[in-house]
Amino acid sequence: MSRYTDTIRRWAADTRRAGALPGADGTGEVGLSEGEAGKRLAVRFALHVRKGCAETVRFQVFGCGFTIAACALAAELAEGRPLTEIAAITPAMVDAALAGLPPERDYCATLAVAALQAAVKSVQTRHPVQATLPTDDDDHAPRVTAADPFYRLLFDSPTPAGIASADRHLFACLLTVAANSSCDLTEALGLDEAELKALLDRYFPTVAHARLAPHPAAATAVCPQADAGVIMLLSEYLPVDANGHTPVASRWLVRILATRAAYPGHLWRAMGLFARPELSAAIRCHLPALAAANSAGMRWKRFLFKQLCERNGGVMCKNPDCGECSDYALCFGEE
Repeated sequence: MSRYTDTIRRWAADTRRAGALPGADGTGEVGLSEGEAGKRLAVRFALHVRKGCAETVRFQVFGCGFTIAACALAAELAEGRPLTEIAAITPAMVDAALAGLPPERDYCATLAVAALQAAVKSVQTRHPVQATLPTDDDDHAPRVTAADPFYRLLFDSPTPAGIASADRHLFACLLTVAANSSCDLTEALGLDEAELKALLDRYFPTVAHARLAPHPAAATAVCPQADAGVIMLLSEYLPVDANGHTPVASRWLVRILATRAAYPGHLWRAMGLFARPELSAAIRCHLPALAAANSAGMRWKRFLFKQLCERNGGVMCKNPDCGECSDYALCFGEE
């Protein structure tokens, strides 16, 4: 994957300190609260301590390869060190040792270090599990709502003949979340200028293009880029009609899905949709073969990258023992 450096790949594949630690002297968790196992991102560190030092460090994580790499590196920095030194480990130290996480993945080092420090606190307070939540507990709320002025500008404009309301909603959400970011609309959606103009002319022809001016910070923003492997994977599912043509909306959606999948968090939120089921509905409409391939109902980002991982030899998804995993409900829950 283009965003994974060799250093990050190496640490993400390092399982020396992965797994449970029976009889741990301290356990720290981030992303879990009562009843949330299997429902959200989780990082857990456990420590065996002897004479004030972390003799053994183990971690468990449900997350992307960047989070796995950050946890493996944090465990390396901590094992064999006094608790007082572990307490001084910072996300910046993990990031530096990984030779730099992508800017939009900085939070992965923060999660790893927060769980590690919670484990230290667990030892110090003699509390069996020290749990904490991410500072941003907003990861299940939509980024775009019906009250957004930009969304209203688009969706309330006259509907062209033959255009489905569901498609106008889909692309109004996408344009709105892109417009609210620090990236230019084309870069935020993975489209070129001609494609963006064609999309606007098709779904929102009466909205003046001048009202879609670039974001002031777009000139200097570093924006996530679509993974070439994800684009290739999605392109294999493009439909073809009786005349051998692929609907233009399906081609646009492939580029947009690949681009927005590079952003952190749930894919439906990264696409600006109001609710998770809207993403599956859009895929069923425009990429029906892709919808059929995800027969287990796996979360879409997880499904796409798992498919890509398996094609690349499974480097970033080593032991998907899904049926027995506590995160089964997260990956295979109803969309």
